[in-house]
Amino acid sequence: MRRRTRARILVLTVLILLPPLLIFLWLAVDLPRRSIPLSRETTYFTGPLDAEGYVDYEAALNDALSEGITPKTNAKVLIWQAIGPRPEGTKALPEYFRRLGIEEPPEQGDYFIAFNKFLLEHRQIDPNELPTLQEQREKANSRPWKAEQYPHLAAWLKANERPLALVVEASKRPHYYNPLLSGSKPTCLLGALSPSVQKCRELAYALTARALLRVSEGDVEAAWQDLLACHRLARLIGRGGTLIENLVGMAIEHMTCNADLALLSEGKLSKEQIIQCLRDLQALPPLPSLADKVRVGERSVWLNSLQLMQRGYLCYLERLPSGGAPSNPGWFERRLSAKIDWEPALRRGNEWYDRLAAALSIEDRANRNKELEAIDSELKKRLEEIRGQVGLVGIMDLILSGPGKTAGLMINDILIGLLVPAVLKAQIAHDKSEQMRRNVQIAFALAAYRSQHGRYPEKLDPLVPECLTTLPSDLFSGKPVIYRLAGDGYLLYSVGPNGEDEAGRGPEDDPRGDDLSVRMPLPRPNLQE
Repeated sequence: MRRRTRARILVLTVLILLPPLLIFLWLAVDLPRRSIPLSRETTYFTGPLDAEGYVDYEAALNDALSEGITPKTNAKVLIWQAIGPRPEGTKALPEYFRRLGIEEPPEQGDYFIAFNKFLLEHRQIDPNELPTLQEQREKANSRPWKAEQYPHLAAWLKANERPLALVVEASKRPHYYNPLLSGSKPTCLLGALSPSVQKCRELAYALTARALLRVSEGDVEAAWQDLLACHRLARLIGRGGTLIENLVGMAIEHMTCNADLALLSEGKLSKEQIIQCLRDLQALPPLPSLADKVRVGERSVWLNSLQLMQRGYLCYLERLPSGGAPSNPGWFERRLSAKIDWEPALRRGNEWYDRLAAALSIEDRANRNKELEAIDSELKKRLEEIRGQVGLVGIMDLILSGPGKTAGLMINDILIGLLVPAVLKAQIAHDKSEQMRRNVQIAFALAAYRSQHGRYPEKLDPLVPECLTTLPSDLFSGKPVIYRLAGDGYLLYSVGPNGEDEAGRGPEDDPRGDDLSVRMPLPRPNLQE
């Protein structure tokens, strides 16, 4: 009896210990790292390689972004001269300026002063007053204003004359290259620093505010040059390698379009000035496409992230949604990663990014959205399949549940599912910016028609060919934009992303709507508030 009990205990012990022992032996077998061919279909970039033979995606991406750009043609060089070495409190990495091909700006200089810093340090404002003064700045970006109304704001613009002049010159340069550096080894592009990008938004705030101050002073020519500089700046920043730069560019374009309408409504432009403004707007290049970001920049972020896990940073996938940096892998993670066949994952991932870039390149919005929705649906379905296979478990359990090719494909699909939705949301913002641009052009064409005929047309058709070669359509409906005369002005609007006609109501109206509208003349807010 005792012998049987001992035997049962021994068998039970073996059954309990055998699986982890087999896993340990499986991991302990010293196999060489799987060799992945360097090709367009796998690693996309074939070099440069780091000391361990992996593609240095940080270097490869920066080489691609900077191709054909010199310090004399790069708008970013002049922007740095305007903002100084610490635009956001900390200095950029030394490698950053080496990549730009310039010396680091000196610590002391006549640099752009942030609005809050100027108020606190140069005007000795009570911090409790900051919200009121920030609200004034917001109003000054959408309506003409006078120096005596907002004296602190006027003083801020005066103090920043030199750096703003540099920004205007920067906007005239043909290229924009902002190096992307993570400062970590191995590199982590998802956490790459983008110093000065957000500062560019404040530079645009200053230029639009100055433009509308100049409108109230009667200097519409100078006001228009400031606004044109903002339009150019939006397009330059949007060419950067990241989604963030594209979004900042669109935000600047949106803000500038609102200021354009304020100039048009209250600037008392002559017929010749209106026509020149319209020609300047038509001569601007289109807003940068998200397809280019996906084709190289966003693809590089994905490749770099997948390669980190290939190198053993498997827990990086769990940290990625919160933006956490990868921790150094232990023996177990490195051995586990070495057992995974990553080549199928690389091939599938590149197929996803090729398909996404192709979809974003479709000109017709309805067809583009149809393909983007299909991609989104397929990604969500794939993530549900993975959850069904492995349950709500950690990354280690996921890998152990399907080693080799299966695990690599699962990891990649989860990674793609985390990264791609940001692109899909950014495309909606891009479409809204494009429609704003179209609306503003129609508004200037209507102003030109009125200056010629003494009234606005009853329909938009007479604008062609007198003022426009073609009449821009509503990007969201595929139909003409909606236009109605109203008193001595008009209401012009697009139905917006939701596709519903909400009578021109936008996000700031009560009740809220989704339409993108132009009202002429613009409502007059109380600037003294």
